[in-house]
Amino acid sequence: MENIPSDPMMLLSFINMKLRDQYNSLDELCASMDIDRSELESRLAEAGFEYNPQQNKFW
Repeated sequence: MENIPSDPMMLLSFINMKLRDQYNSLDELCASMDIDRSELESRLAEAGFEYNPQQNKFW
């Protein structure tokens, strides 16, 4: 996960932009970018964000 921002707010913005513009699901994004989904969700959860699959974004 070294190719994504480490700052939680920058990470949130980066991931939500990718989900909005390029990927139909978090699974698709993680597979394409070789990101561990549970680690990503954990990092964003620590900052108070949770993935909403219906909206395909973290909030």
